[in-house]
Amino acid sequence: MTSSNANRTLALGGAGALVVVLLGLIGWMLSQQPARGAPDEPFTLSDTRGAKVDQTIFKGRPSIVYFGYTNCPDVCPTTLIELADWLRDLGPSGQSIQALFFTVDPERDTLDVLGPYVASISDRIIGITGSAAEMEKASKAWMVYARKTGEEDGDYHMRHSTSLLLIGANGRLQGMIPYGTPKDEALRKIRDVLLPPSTRTAALRS
Repeated sequence: MTSSNANRTLALGGAGALVVVLLGLIGWMLSQQPARGAPDEPFTLSDTRGAKVDQTIFKGRPSIVYFGYTNCPDVCPTTLIELADWLRDLGPSGQSIQALFFTVDPERDTLDVLGPYVASISDRIIGITGSAAEMEKASKAWMVYARKTGEEDGDYHMRHSTSLLLIGANGRLQGMIPYGTPKDEALRKIRDVLLPPSTRTAALRS
C-alpha cells in the first residue's frame, strides 16, 4: 500500500470513528431529555396532603414538576426556594399551577420526612413519595435521570436531573427550566407555556 493510500485509509477510519462518537453523543443527549407525553404506565404514590397520586395527576391543570430529594445539599433546596418565589410573583394568575416535588430517594424521603420539608419552603409545593418501584415508574415515565452514588456506611447522595418540567394541562411536556435560570427568564417561560393568554397580562401586573 502506498503512503497516500495508507493516509487516505487512516483519514477515512478516523472520520468513521468520529461519526460513531458523535452519534453516540447525540443518542446520550436525547436520552437525558424528558419524555414529552404523559406517562402511559400506571403508578400509585402518596402526597404530603394525604392524597393518593397516580399518572392522571399531570392532566387537568398545568404543573411545574421537580424530581429531587430532601438530603440534597444545594441544588434541590435552591430550586424549590426559587420556585416558591416565582409562584408568589405570579400572583392570582398562577393559582391554577400545581407545583409537584417527586422524590428520587424514597428510601429516606418518607411522608414524615417529606411533609415538613416542603412545608418549610412553601405551602404551594406538594411532596410526592412511595415505594422505590413506584417512584421509578414516575421518573422513568418522564425519562428523568436518578442514580444513587457514593454509598458509604449507609450514607449516599443521588445524582439526578436538575431541570424543572413545565407540563401543560393536557399532560404533555411544554418546556423546561434548567437549574440556574435567571428569575425573569423563568417567569417569562412559565407565563408563555403554562398560563392562558387572557391571564398573562394580569400575571405581569401582579
